[in-house]
Amino acid sequence: MSKKRRMFDIEMPPEADAAPPKTFPAGKVSHAETTPPRRGPMAAAITETSDHARDRGALEAQIRAENDKLAHEFVRLKKAGQIVDRIPLDQIETYKLARDRLPGLDPELDELIASIRDLGLSNPIRVEPREDGRYELIQGYRRVQAYRRLLDETGDAETWGAIPAGIEARGAALEALYRRMVDENMVRKDISFAEMAQLALNYAADPHTAENDPNRAVAELFQSANYSKRSYIRAFIRVMRELGEDLQFPTEIPRALGTTLAARMDEMEGIPHAIREELKTWENRSVVEELAVLRRFAGGEIPEDAPRPAPKPAVPATPGGTKAKTTFQMERPQGRAKCTAANGRLEIRLERDFSALERRKLEQAVRLFLDQLD
Repeated sequence: MSKKRRMFDIEMPPEADAAPPKTFPAGKVSHAETTPPRRGPMAAAITETSDHARDRGALEAQIRAENDKLAHEFVRLKKAGQIVDRIPLDQIETYKLARDRLPGLDPELDELIASIRDLGLSNPIRVEPREDGRYELIQGYRRVQAYRRLLDETGDAETWGAIPAGIEARGAALEALYRRMVDENMVRKDISFAEMAQLALNYAADPHTAENDPNRAVAELFQSANYSKRSYIRAFIRVMRELGEDLQFPTEIPRALGTTLAARMDEMEGIPHAIREELKTWENRSVVEELAVLRRFAGGEIPEDAPRPAPKPAVPATPGGTKAKTTFQMERPQGRAKCTAANGRLEIRLERDFSALERRKLEQAVRLFLDQLD
C-alpha cells in the first residue's frame, strides 16, 4: 500500500525585505587582508617611548619657563631689597658707611631692646652681600646693636644670634647708600644736629666719596631736608670740626646754642681754643656743666687771660685735590678693626665703646702709638 506524500505551505518573505546575499571570494585570501594590521612589540615600545619623550620635553620646557619667571622675579625683588632672610650677627660688618650715630651712651637703645624682646623686630635691617660671603650693613645699626645686647644678656643664639635682614643687590653707588641711610634716620626725631653734622664730616673725609667739602656734602646727603635745617647742620659742622673730640655730650647741644656758638667762632678766632682749654679741667663734668661752658662762650667775649691758640702747621695738599688714603684691617678680640689713614687724619673703626675706657689709659695708649710712628 502506497503512502501519500503530505505537502506543507511555506511562506517566503518578500524580495524587498530580503537581506543582501553574502559574497565569498573565490580562491584563498591572506590573513592580513581580512584583519587589521597589528604592531610588533618593538614597534609599540618605540612609539610609546617617542610619545613619552615628547610629553616629557613639553613638561620640561614648561618647568624651565616657570623657573625663568621665578628667577626674574627673585632678581627684581632682590634689587628692591624685598628678599628677607635671617643673617647671623657675626656675619655682619659695619665698615662701608660711616654711621650717623656718635659713640657713647644711647639711652633710647634700652627702649628699642625692650620693644624687640616683647614684640619682635618689625622692620628688618638692610645688608649688602660682600665678595667674601659676609654682609655689609646698610641700614639698621641700632637694631643690630639691640640684637647683640640681647644675645649677650640671654645667651640664646637660636633666637638672637641671627637678625631678619633685607638683602640688597650688590653694586649700589656709595653716595646712594648714604642717602638711603640719611633719609631713614631723618624721620626719627631723636637724631641730633651734632650727629648729622658729624655724618657730613665723615662723608667728606671718606676716600671713596667724590665730595671733599662737608658743607657741600650737606646738600647731597640731606636733600629731603628743608633749607633752614641744612643751614643748622652746616652751623654744627663748624662746632663739631672745632670741638667734636673735646665734647662729651655733643648730642645734647640745642639748635639755638649750636648756631649761636658757630657764629661766635666765626667772629672771634680764639673761642674754640679757649673752650678746649677750659673743658680739659672738667674731666668728670655733667651735661649741664658742659652746656654751661658753651653758653658762656657763645654769649660773651673771650677772657683776657684765656690761652691763645698756637698757629696750626700747614698741611700739604694732595696733588690734584684727591683724597689719598691707606686702609687695612686686622683681627682683634672684639672683632675686625678697620684702619684708614689719610692726609691729616687717622681713623680706627672697631665694635667697641672707646668712651668707656679710662681717659688716662686711653691717652697713654695713643701717646705710645704716636711715639712708635716717630
